[in-house]
Amino acid sequence: MTTLENRPNTALLVVDVQNGVMAESHEPGAVVANVRVLVEKARQARVPVVWVHHSDEELIKGTTAWRSVPELVRAEAEPLVEKEYGDAFEDTVLEPVLAGLGVGSLVVSGAQTDACIRSTLHGALARGYDVTLVGDAHTTGDRAGPGLPSAEQVIAHTNLYWRFQAAPGRTAGTVTTEEVRFGD
Repeated sequence: MTTLENRPNTALLVVDVQNGVMAESHEPGAVVANVRVLVEKARQARVPVVWVHHSDEELIKGTTAWRSVPELVRAEAEPLVEKEYGDAFEDTVLEPVLAGLGVGSLVVSGAQTDACIRSTLHGALARGYDVTLVGDAHTTGDRAGPGLPSAEQVIAHTNLYWRFQAAPGRTAGTVTTEEVRFGD
């Protein structure tokens, strides 16, 4: 139902599953394993996989911290979008990459739930995309302090509220890795 014309395709978006990000994330092993399953499902269905990498003063391009975790290997033909802001669309080539692939629907996985994932989810929906969050394939670091939610609570809350997101002519929702069916 995307509002983007002539964009019938779906893509898997793998956001910031980088060594430096995942090192301090909640349940990184389980999340990386689920992202890996999603990547395999997408590739088997010939659905584009688009990788996003964040850069900043701690994630310097080309360093070990900046690279994808070793369990996930980007195929050479799969786009890599570099970003400096939370929203993967902001000041990047993501929109033209997706337009070139005819993508109007996104399946989103990765990190950090309370920053780049939320920003990208909302950015995509506002730009006309249908956006599905894979609830067991995103994570965040635990920044809990007095009065702040734990990483587990941030993830659960994001899964809950994204389940009920909607916008005119667009769909959103939350599913599990097992529920993702590309090409059906």
